[in-house]
Amino acid sequence: MSEKTNSENLRKNIRDSISNQKRKTVTVLSSLLAVQDKLHYIPDEAVEEISIHCKVTINDVWSVASFYTNFRFTPPGDKTLDVCWGPSCHINGAQNLINQAHEQLGIKGEGESDDNKVTLRYSTCLGACAQSPVFAIDHKMYGKLDEKKLNSMIEELKK
Repeated sequence: MSEKTNSENLRKNIRDSISNQKRKTVTVLSSLLAVQDKLHYIPDEAVEEISIHCKVTINDVWSVASFYTNFRFTPPGDKTLDVCWGPSCHINGAQNLINQAHEQLGIKGEGESDDNKVTLRYSTCLGACAQSPVFAIDHKMYGKLDEKKLNSMIEELKK
């Protein structure tokens, strides 16, 4: 498929996301949320399409998008690994596991592995303190982790 066709398909998906919102009032924020729900990130084309649909400037869209930290502007990895570094997890050894995850994935902080199979994100709390340390893969929790369990999890993610 050509790059032009990919871009046209992307724009069509974006326009569909914006147009098919269930709310009566369509805003810049609701449109950004709709696009991120569908694509899992906000591409530049989405900013342009939202500005057209909402009849605002591209700067207006960027001002909303950049204000909220939950919007991402690059494609995520195939799987998301959320690591909890809240107090309970921290006390129970999460930092060593986070360091291990960095090493195994070949990244230094939050972000995507080079093969784009895994996105690593930090979470201040995953809400399973009794199971600490806790990580989540695509929102499925794994608790009472140790180096061996984490090693197996990450090796599976990398396949």
